[in-house]
Amino acid sequence: IREMAFFYLLPVILLVIFVASFISAIIRTIKTEAVRAPSPLSSPRLSSLSQQGRIFEKMELCSSLAFRRLMLSGRKPGPAPGVRQEDARFGHVPVRLYRPSAPAACPRTAVLLFHGGGWICCSLDTHERICQYIAKESGSLVVSVGYRLAPEHKYPAAYEDCLSATQHFLQHLERFGVDPARVAVCGDSAGGNLAAAVSQSLAGSSDLPRLRAQILIYPGLQALDFNLPSYQQNRGVPLLFRERAVFYSLQYVQGDASNLEEILEGSHVPPDMRLKYGKWVSPDNIPEEFKVRGYKPPKPCEFKPEVFEKVKRISEPTLCPLLAEDTIIQQLPESFILTCEYDVLRDDGLLYKKRLEDNGVPVTWYHLEDGFHGIVNLFDYYASSFPSGKRGLDRVVAFIKGL
Repeated sequence: IREMAFFYLLPVILLVIFVASFISAIIRTIKTEAVRAPSPLSSPRLSSLSQQGRIFEKMELCSSLAFRRLMLSGRKPGPAPGVRQEDARFGHVPVRLYRPSAPAACPRTAVLLFHGGGWICCSLDTHERICQYIAKESGSLVVSVGYRLAPEHKYPAAYEDCLSATQHFLQHLERFGVDPARVAVCGDSAGGNLAAAVSQSLAGSSDLPRLRAQILIYPGLQALDFNLPSYQQNRGVPLLFRERAVFYSLQYVQGDASNLEEILEGSHVPPDMRLKYGKWVSPDNIPEEFKVRGYKPPKPCEFKPEVFEKVKRISEPTLCPLLAEDTIIQQLPESFILTCEYDVLRDDGLLYKKRLEDNGVPVTWYHLEDGFHGIVNLFDYYASSFPSGKRGLDRVVAFIKGL
């Protein structure tokens, strides 16, 4: 009888030992992660998400990136009333098309949307609600582009996919019932970077219909200066911390986050490059009202050639659209730029707005004074929706309807 009891109890004993070891490992990892405590301004949910990712990675259950992608993917919203949608491919690039169900009396406006996510996260599914809303409220055809993600696919993979999808679409507009004179590119965050790069690449193209507009929602447009006023003021404000902005950029450029500290301080920029682009990427071009929350000019740092060698493609406009020459900027279409006060990327948008206006490009600028990075994506996010996010998205819709 004792032997039988031991036989049945043995799995239970082993399970208890395993659970105890598992809990002990979690506690040890949490204690280690405690030293990485975020800014008091940071979001508990987002800080928890980052810490959980690192915990799972250290326990070898999955990588931090895989965990983050899983958590951000959420639940697929599914079809929306009044919108028809279908998956397709433009060459090798997966896309999802959203059409209003009501028939159109004339060819529609079209919007190619490139999702954000720091070039490493998000997908067609994460931006489905935004696409459905834009299609329904603006009466336009929305084409969401599923480009390849870093670090598996480094720069310029995402840009090339977005450009290829846009070119394919522009070559087949008749098939989609679209007005060739009313096609826009749109993107949020990293997607705004891609939209700006695609728009520049197609500027002056004679063999394709000209883009009608570019819509840039809190875009990241340069990687030279991470000490602009907005980066200092909002360094610990979610959804995008200053260090994470550099982390995402490095994953896109080189496939890892090495030399992050050197990039933060600016030692990756050669003196001649700093001199050349200083006229465009400078706190002097930021209106004074955006410096009242405090700005301290950074101390000069030593240039490190070995760091520059790893990220030297940062001078390419297809990676940093803010650095494009005036001859390209002058050919860009009408632009809509949305910025948020509490966003490290705010000044990227402000600097690009100035460059466009200085070169005669019409700009509609909308600034969310109570907004933070990613707020438009939360316009209808279950119990965590933000009225400011919907207000910003409605301005985007109004702009599209006016094209």
